[in-house]
Amino acid sequence: MRRAAAVAVLAGAAALLPAAPASAHTTLKSADPAAGAAVAPPAKITLTYADPVMLPQVVLLDAGGTRLSSAGAAHAVDNVVTVPITGTLPNGAYKVGWRVVATDGHPVTGTYPFTVTGSTGTAAPAAAAPSPAARADSGSGSAGWLWIGLGAAAVAAVAGGAAALRRRRAA
Repeated sequence: MRRAAAVAVLAGAAALLPAAPASAHTTLKSADPAAGAAVAPPAKITLTYADPVMLPQVVLLDAGGTRLSSAGAAHAVDNVVTVPITGTLPNGAYKVGWRVVATDGHPVTGTYPFTVTGSTGTAAPAAAAPSPAARADSGSGSAGWLWIGLGAAAVAAVAGGAAALRRRRAA
């Protein structure tokens, strides 16, 4: 009986502990232009991750949240994603939205702002609508499922402990 109670208590305590982040997910290590930087009009956006990535998606938004068509297609080589910028961006605030898939298959997203100063360019062409991926916050949103899984494991451990206790009493 004590053993079953101890198992139930340990399972409940384990369910309450925060989970450590998965080491296989990658993180954005650096960006050019850098987050929060004031720069001359860039010719490209370069994102460097901690680990190799695949299926990159990068969007460039103006201050009003409109997706700009001046950002070309994203290209990943190992842990570096590059996006060419056609034309010259005018002065103003911009936001880079990105989404990549880590080698473990989990998507990782984020956004960051930068400002263009000293430009001679005119208004950059806009695309039809902002991308939802560009507005996503960092992280993959899987924390809720983690807690549900931990809760289910705790319930299963308590039920298993109760069943073992009943068998022991019957014997």
